[in-house]
Amino acid sequence: MSNNATLTLRYAARTDVGLRRPRNEDAVYAGPRLLAVADGMGGHSHGEVASATVIAALSVLDSDPPGADVLGTLETTITEAGLRLKDMAARDPKLTGMGTTLTAMLWDGRRFALAHIGDSRGYMLRDGYLYQITRDHTLVQSLVDDGQMTAEQAAAHPRRSLLMRALGGSGSVEPDLSMRDAYAGDRYLICSDGLSGVVSAQALHETLSSGDDLGEVAQRLVDLAKEGGGPDNITCVVAEVLPAT
Repeated sequence: MSNNATLTLRYAARTDVGLRRPRNEDAVYAGPRLLAVADGMGGHSHGEVASATVIAALSVLDSDPPGADVLGTLETTITEAGLRLKDMAARDPKLTGMGTTLTAMLWDGRRFALAHIGDSRGYMLRDGYLYQITRDHTLVQSLVDDGQMTAEQAAAHPRRSLLMRALGGSGSVEPDLSMRDAYAGDRYLICSDGLSGVVSAQALHETLSSGDDLGEVAQRLVDLAKEGGGPDNITCVVAEVLPAT
């Protein structure tokens, strides 16, 4: 298996309010170079403002090739988006406390720059195996890392969604950053916790592995989350790396 500069990307995105929330505070972007999911928080629709603002700021990256420093380009844009949220909150007290998660992948034709903050997740399907390629920035994940809680306990914990990091929030705003080589046949999933918190890893694996129509795969993932009760907004991007034709 070797990677080269002759790879292409295909993708599909879906977002759904779910079954219990009055509005959709997730935002999503899927294009030839940028894949991103943001899950806003803050109440009174302010989460919707935060997620939409960040995705709009990142969307400019889809217009032009990112250049040699693809990771630096992504990091700088995210930093600027976070500062924009803080400036908006400073100007309008009603927006105080708003913030958003973000998981974003910027494609340069051979590799992805991956940036992650919060508990929206990234997964990679390669050679039949599903890997979680992000680590949740949550209180329960930190307790799991410290050996104070099992992953099973964390998944059922009543405060499992309490974030330690978010863009625009009061905690740390530093994203995890990495570069990832891409290979033909890889599939990627970026999703909000309205999907990953409801649908099992096994079901994610099975669904991501099946079907050639990525739009149908993405819709099936949303449907599974709704079948599981749809307690939160549900958003996902599914992408596949292909050899250029």
